[in-house]
Amino acid sequence: MVPTTYYLLLAAIIFTIGALGVLVRRNALVIFMCVEMMLNSVNLTLLALAQRWGNLTGQVFVFIVMAVAAVEVAVGLAIVMAIVRHKDTTNVDEINLLQG
Repeated sequence: MVPTTYYLLLAAIIFTIGALGVLVRRNALVIFMCVEMMLNSVNLTLLALAQRWGNLTGQVFVFIVMAVAAVEVAVGLAIVMAIVRHKDTTNVDEINLLQG
């Protein structure tokens, strides 16, 4: 059996990679993928701790996080597609539609 510490360490590494991707990358699609990585690392943490303590609450939260992630992807990709049709770019530095 794999110790819980290994799961938590892997989740921390995945979350760090996702956070760095959000902070460093300029492509909106890559930023969405990095946010998904961060959400999946949180899911891994919740599952590891649920297994460690033998509690099902963590698994319920994972389903909630997965639902929120699915909605985020659907709405986010629709917004990105609308921006690409309007501006022909996915670079977040060039997207300034909300400026007056």
